[in-house]
Amino acid sequence: MTINEVLNRLKTGNQRFCRDQMIRMNQDSHRRQETIQAQNPFAIILSCADSRVIPELIFDTGIGELFVVRVAGNIANKSTIASIEYAVANLNAPIIIVLAHENCGAVTATLQNGNFGENLEHLVDHIRPAIHDASVNEVAKKNAMITVEQLIQNSSIINGAVNKNQLQVLPAYYHLGSGEVEYL
Repeated sequence: MTINEVLNRLKTGNQRFCRDQMIRMNQDSHRRQETIQAQNPFAIILSCADSRVIPELIFDTGIGELFVVRVAGNIANKSTIASIEYAVANLNAPIIIVLAHENCGAVTATLQNGNFGENLEHLVDHIRPAIHDASVNEVAKKNAMITVEQLIQNSSIINGAVNKNQLQVLPAYYHLGSGEVEYL
């Protein structure tokens, strides 16, 4: 699929999700059998680990359709970048969506600026550049935009695919109540 076809498929799936009209294709034993030997996702999603944000449901997709990397705050650290690089280099998905969301706990923790300990501090260090005089939700959106830039700048694989017009990296924002994904 082309970048535009993938984006359209994601948007259409999200519209079905918002209207409670999901078709839930590729979620059965037949699909499990089809994907035993290989995967062929049409999109890569870097999402927050928040339990309310489930990309496969949000985009009404099934087994093997999305390559999802989840980490609190949807940050671009070495592990998430390496996972995404694998998908770009080996699975040929033409789009990466960095999916932020409403009322993000990782962003809230970052704004509270507490003593987090070594591991959580690593996470909030990635979110801090997005902090500006704004609400949690505005900082979450800014963080998604910065993460897009970091993915492209910190990965020669991602950067190369973007420069060859084989890949597009987009920030997006998930509204918890409506289910809508807003592309930033």
